[in-house]
Amino acid sequence: MAKQEVNWSSNYAYRAPEIAHPRTVAEVQELVKQATDASPVRALGTRHTFNDVADPGEAGRLVNLAELPAHINIDSERRIATVSAGLRYGDVAIELDKQGWAVHNLASLPHISVAGAVATATHGSGSRNGNLATTVAGMTFVDGSGELVTLRRGDEGFEGAVVSFGSLGIVVDVELDIIPSFQVAQTVFLGVPYERASEALDLAYSVSVFTDWSPKSVNQLWVKARVEATGGTAAAPALEASVRELGATPALHKLHPIASVDAAATTAQFGEPGPWHERLPHFRLDFQPSAGEEIQSEFLLPRRHAAAAIAAVQELTEQITPILLVGELRAVAADSLWLSTAYSTGDDDWTDGAIAFHFTWIRDQAAAEGAAALLETALAPFGARPHWGKVFTEPARIPALYPKFDDFRALVAKYDPRGVFRNAYTRALGL
Repeated sequence: MAKQEVNWSSNYAYRAPEIAHPRTVAEVQELVKQATDASPVRALGTRHTFNDVADPGEAGRLVNLAELPAHINIDSERRIATVSAGLRYGDVAIELDKQGWAVHNLASLPHISVAGAVATATHGSGSRNGNLATTVAGMTFVDGSGELVTLRRGDEGFEGAVVSFGSLGIVVDVELDIIPSFQVAQTVFLGVPYERASEALDLAYSVSVFTDWSPKSVNQLWVKARVEATGGTAAAPALEASVRELGATPALHKLHPIASVDAAATTAQFGEPGPWHERLPHFRLDFQPSAGEEIQSEFLLPRRHAAAAIAAVQELTEQITPILLVGELRAVAADSLWLSTAYSTGDDDWTDGAIAFHFTWIRDQAAAEGAAALLETALAPFGARPHWGKVFTEPARIPALYPKFDDFRALVAKYDPRGVFRNAYTRALGL
């Protein structure tokens, strides 16, 4: 029996008594064939989740893919990179950049696995940037019968399979859309009024608004501007003028989103151009990201409701600020992936994309769950969808937030007919 495993921030201890380390895909297939609905299996990634999404339970088995052969194969003609699902985005990004390629965006930290981030619709920021799952062109997974399945964009069920939080199988390969490598310059500003926070998200390629939700104003504005081939930093004065018009001023020293944490862990600031993978994340790959000992919640809602939702969260300042390390607002473009937190039918409230309300709490589980419950109630009128891998308290409410949820149920029945990937998390969702 293996020692008890915990997640990245140690707020969740996996109940599974055993962890397997397959070295081949055939071994993954055999592990799945051995599983039953009473003894399920779930893949274990880089553990940057804060709930039981990956936990197969006390009678189940965790499957760590870290010992599978790693590969990053680039098809320049198709502009596709096929990567091992368990690799970290940061490691994939370094290799892509060496060969002159990039993915369109990265999350706030590059330490997360490709498969885990995709499966939970994890995202960066940018009004025109879809979440990380939107770059998936194909995926290969071991389904509930132990068979290898490959689905590519255009195949039946593909749009339901990409964001599936492990419910269809164990993903072993992911095909990602790639684009030519590019540079980004990041500048941090201070003091944007709340009433202009949503507007600030449109200033550049990727923008994050950090706040402790105190009454005065937003604390920090992180602006990541794409540096075009001809421009160098020529656009910087115009960008700075736009930010100043919002009422913000440039920071005079390097900052961490959490005021009490050393800024050495953060990516370069002050408008210094650098490779996309060294600027789009907030945190450096070679450092401990964020605060470490923390719990996270996040809720995404239609961008058009941003102002009203910001006002609703401000009403909770007294309850949430005492346990909040930092809050963050980001923009995410709409997409057509069935269980993406930015999913849109094309003619609904989500067509303008989503605004993400992120909360990093102190590591107090009861307090974090209490705060999450307050936020769920406050943001419910706007159709807010919780991040699949973070703390939320009302799973029964979630299916109604996704027009294609019943279709997803059918997809689960097709690829996991024996129920070997079901766990407490999926059952709470009615799967």
